[in-house]
Amino acid sequence: MRTMRYNALQLIGSLHSGGSERQAVQLTRLLLESGRCNVFVATLNREGVLLNDVEKLGFTEIPEFRLNSFYDLHAMRQVRRFAQYLKKQEIDVVHTHDFYTNIFGMAGAALARVSVRIASRRESSVRAESQKLVERCAYRLAHAVVANCEDVRQQLIRDGVPAQKVRTIHNGFDFARLQTAQTERSEILRGLNLPASGRFVTIMANMRAHVRHPEPACLKDHPTFLRAAKRVAESVPDAAFIIAGEGELLEATQALAQSLGIGERTFFIGRCQDVGAVLSISDVCVLSSRSEGFSNAILEYMAAGRPVVATDVGGAREAIVHGESGFLVAAGDDETMAEHIKSLLLQPELARSMGECGKRIVTEKFSSQKQLQNVESLYSELLKSSVSFVYTEHTN
Repeated sequence: MRTMRYNALQLIGSLHSGGSERQAVQLTRLLLESGRCNVFVATLNREGVLLNDVEKLGFTEIPEFRLNSFYDLHAMRQVRRFAQYLKKQEIDVVHTHDFYTNIFGMAGAALARVSVRIASRRESSVRAESQKLVERCAYRLAHAVVANCEDVRQQLIRDGVPAQKVRTIHNGFDFARLQTAQTERSEILRGLNLPASGRFVTIMANMRAHVRHPEPACLKDHPTFLRAAKRVAESVPDAAFIIAGEGELLEATQALAQSLGIGERTFFIGRCQDVGAVLSISDVCVLSSRSEGFSNAILEYMAAGRPVVATDVGGAREAIVHGESGFLVAAGDDETMAEHIKSLLLQPELARSMGECGKRIVTEKFSSQKQLQNVESLYSELLKSSVSFVYTEHTN
């Protein structure tokens, strides 16, 4: 048994700028700033734009446990190597954040007999049966499974995870993410190569194929957004459409915009370097996903004071109050989506009041500090019940 500051490791799939990865890096920073534990980071792939962010936190060595497959001898060697690392560093808490890290991380942490093992589920997309099977094995090895919204929690319970093991901890939003050095609208428009005038409808979502879904496709469903955009363009002559994101489906999405006749009014700005700047010039923000967990994009939209039109999937209704902070529509319903977008573009006072309501909701319910409080509370609870670690409270 040990009694001291505990050692907590965040296992991150890669350091590319996806929602799960950004939330994991944010949690790492929050835990460091809290000072209640010693924080460690490891990854399955050190590549990605977030590497710089992690290094800025003071992590000069970030161990990598790269995999080619889960089903070969190399994977087993990497699991053993990970377990050895956990033992050497005397890790007390292993927290994983997605499908791949759940499977790898829970196996390695169980082999190392880590006191507290926490897996996560961050989206409500349907798994193939083979994926469900291997993921259920990971959940059995976990002491808790974190769901980032109640919708995902209920899905886990339906899939057989014991209800008492599943904890809902919503994503937290860091308002510093909206800070921008550019304050003049005209300067922002020039920097993004956007027209000097117009009303902008924005979607922030990568155009990536989600191969874990039984029918690989972009779960963010940009085609529904573009079909809605075509309807909006027919009624609002100065409407223009911003798509912020990257991915292998970019060319197909650009081709669809052209075929719908809105290519000249649709602007693909790539990976968003300055979220605050883009949202500051947006009039309405949209998310057209067919499947989600608890969307980071929706929190960003609301925190920036923008009205939101989003599909009613995952945890969207846990953030958006329909008719007050935005509108919810059925997945794939581009007609209703377009009607709501048009109403917000044509009624700026309605858009303003909805945006203000959304900002209040994020401030009160979904701050990064609230997320940190909930995570640390879970760590403390599980450490107290561990037979291999005597937990004592530490204050700053």
